[in-house]
Amino acid sequence: MTTETKRPLTLRDVSEASGVSEMTVSRVLRNRGDVSDATRTRVLAAAKELGYVPNKIAGALASSRVNLVAVIIPSLSNMVFPEVLTGINQVLEDTELQPVVGVTDYLPEKEEKVLYEMLSWRPSGVIIAGLEHTEAARAMLDSAGIPVVEIMDTDGKPVDAMVGISHRRAGREMAEAILKAGYKHIGFMGTKMPLDHRARKRFEGFTEVLGKNGIEIEDREFYSGGSALAKGREMTQAMLERSPELDFLYYSNDMIGAGGMLYLLEQGVDVPGQIGLAGFNNVELLQGLPRKLATMDACRLEIGRKAAEIIAAQLAEPDADIETRITLTPKISYGETLKRR
Repeated sequence: MTTETKRPLTLRDVSEASGVSEMTVSRVLRNRGDVSDATRTRVLAAAKELGYVPNKIAGALASSRVNLVAVIIPSLSNMVFPEVLTGINQVLEDTELQPVVGVTDYLPEKEEKVLYEMLSWRPSGVIIAGLEHTEAARAMLDSAGIPVVEIMDTDGKPVDAMVGISHRRAGREMAEAILKAGYKHIGFMGTKMPLDHRARKRFEGFTEVLGKNGIEIEDREFYSGGSALAKGREMTQAMLERSPELDFLYYSNDMIGAGGMLYLLEQGVDVPGQIGLAGFNNVELLQGLPRKLATMDACRLEIGRKAAEIIAAQLAEPDADIETRITLTPKISYGETLKRR
């Protein structure tokens, strides 16, 4: 796919959109000078709608870009993203580009703020997690005039390029595996929903397949805390006290799934004979558990590498024919908690 080179927005664009001079626009955006409230409001509204971000590189460097790639992710405590960063760094270390990381905590308004600040330093590219953004953030990405790669998810339309997996497909495939193994009474536990759009999409794909087979989720629980072992234990205990008939528990990630497994094994529950379990992400840290948790690899390292390759290639040859819509295919690891017929 040939990438169209976009012209970065300038003060003139904001001036024309707001109907005031470039000097007045500059004063408003630098919060200096005597400008009426009405004019200030009009200029800021026009800038936000256009997706304009002021350039913090002053003087002779004002038209330049720095050799930085803005990498915007929702969390550093979640073990998923360090592996993505590793993949990005593996590719960029052979170039003049350096990744710089911003964290959003899964909050759309914080993502907007982080993106604004990073773009103001005129990076050479942006790698950002997810396809869902505020209108203002999407406008900034669309108007940045640099390569933009949205990662982790391909269930949607990107601003420019995207690399990831289909989370709806991942949810559907896990549901098919669970049903094939003979489980029918299923509970679901998830974190960071609905702000974690990828977990939400897996849940949607999961319930879609169950519904087509005449089965509904019998119990579910969502929470907004981190992906912790302790929370997985608490949620699992509470759910089974409410719904003792459940024979399978599907967790939105491996960490809470591991916590649930540890609780069940301590209670003497036969896993997977009495209750089967599955998580998501195939986190390597959990390989030392008493049982190997069924899970699905999210292709994290490869996502990071592919995203960085797109950025580097587009910068090297802006008019080159580059693949910019990459959907990777994760596979189920059945482990020892999802029995197969």
